[in-house]
Amino acid sequence: MKLALFDAENWKEIGSTLARNKTRTFLTAFGIFWGTAMLAMLMGGAQGLENWLRRNFEGFATNTAILFPGRTTMSYKGFNKGTAWNLTFTDLDNLKRGIPEITAITGINNMGVTVGKGKLSTTTTATGVESDYSKIFEPIVLEGRFLNETDDLLGKKVCVIGKNVADELFPNSSPLGEFIEVNGVYFLIVGVVYQTSEVNIGAKLDDSVIIPMDMFRRAFNRGESIGGLMFTVKDGMTPTDVRGRIQRILSNNHPLHPDDENAMFFMDVSEQFKMVDNLFMGVTLLALFVGVGTLVAGIIGVGNIMWVIVKERTQEIGIRRAIGAKPIDIIVQILSEGIALTVIAGLAGVSFATFALKIPEILTADPIKGTVNFTLSFHSAMEIVITFIVLGVIAGIIPALKAMKIKPIEAMNAK
Repeated sequence: MKLALFDAENWKEIGSTLARNKTRTFLTAFGIFWGTAMLAMLMGGAQGLENWLRRNFEGFATNTAILFPGRTTMSYKGFNKGTAWNLTFTDLDNLKRGIPEITAITGINNMGVTVGKGKLSTTTTATGVESDYSKIFEPIVLEGRFLNETDDLLGKKVCVIGKNVADELFPNSSPLGEFIEVNGVYFLIVGVVYQTSEVNIGAKLDDSVIIPMDMFRRAFNRGESIGGLMFTVKDGMTPTDVRGRIQRILSNNHPLHPDDENAMFFMDVSEQFKMVDNLFMGVTLLALFVGVGTLVAGIIGVGNIMWVIVKERTQEIGIRRAIGAKPIDIIVQILSEGIALTVIAGLAGVSFATFALKIPEILTADPIKGTVNFTLSFHSAMEIVITFIVLGVIAGIIPALKAMKIKPIEAMNAK
């Protein structure tokens, strides 16, 4: 006798058996279908949501810190608490020399300006930065280039403008090589930029005019003051590791107590990324918990239908045993019915989930930022289906073993 698993007649029989009770078969198949679909949608959706939210930080170095001066909360050097203080270029140089773990650092100055080109003008934000800025917050360069060290050293009167500014002032042409007027000062445009993240340091790059820091302070008479600074540290470290030394270096030049941490705004961006990682670890675990619960419910349905099938076919199984069917043939026959139901419904569920995940993928697509991948990978889809098949086999083993133990005489007398 052929092994039932490879017997075409056996599979025809499986089809007719499942078709005899359409309602029961449909409900069991739907449980498997919904279990695989839920698990697949939760896995693909959780990963897609993580990708979508991480895009809000895209281009921003994970080991970055942002620092802005504030007011002292401790008396120091004869100054009462509540004294305001400002960062200076001297502070910037001292930090570069005094903390070798800093890999990139830039001051930041922002001011509202009126930008014009011919008869067109707009109100936006001018931002003064150093060339290290692009190592900390990498922009998307649509045309030309970003500011570089040569611009810093030679004090070039150049600028990079955001995409929205370019669209307003140069609606039908490229702005590269053109001059724009910024509060009465002319700058040569060397690049057009865009940012994918939602992180704003004063203003989004899309709506800004970015100017070399030294030229910014000379053109707009900003003196030695710096509004704030950003820096990154070496791999394996966090900005918080050097915060104490930063505090001590700044206290040498300001009435700032070395222990007065509340006198400045200090944000360690790496901590925000850790929070995001922890959040999505929780989301992933929740998705798995819900998905596995749905999966188990579907598998219990497979086990139940196998019990019912064995009970209904007791006489038939007894006759098969009487005419020479081996125990393994009975086991494989019963398991085959569960496997067939699981494979068909499981593949349908994964296919449905893949289609459903395309909807948020289309809705979150951006012509410049690109598409967020909500699609379930083929590898993950096959893992879900195979898991269902394995669990379906396990759920059918007990009914199959019961069928194997049926004695021919008892089966033929059963009603």
